[in-house]
Amino acid sequence: MKKIAETYAIINIADLENIDFSQVGETSENTIRKSIDESQFVLKWNSTPSFITDGTITPVETLTHSEALALMSTNTWSLPDSDLD
Repeated sequence: MKKIAETYAIINIADLENIDFSQVGETSENTIRKSIDESQFVLKWNSTPSFITDGTITPVETLTHSEALALMSTNTWSLPDSDLD
């Protein structure tokens, strides 16, 4: 069974070019979850990536798995069901 990532981070889209995808749970720009307005995205990891520890990128917010799930269900991150038709 795959372990759930311990840390999730909200990152500004302007920092996307500085992501080393070999250090996070996503594999590329094509696999990230973006906010509805595409101004932010989510990354997850078990060990803090060097681009975070060296200050290249400062997350807007860091979250636990349950906090990330709650955030992803908000209107900022998910379209209301009526918009899916």
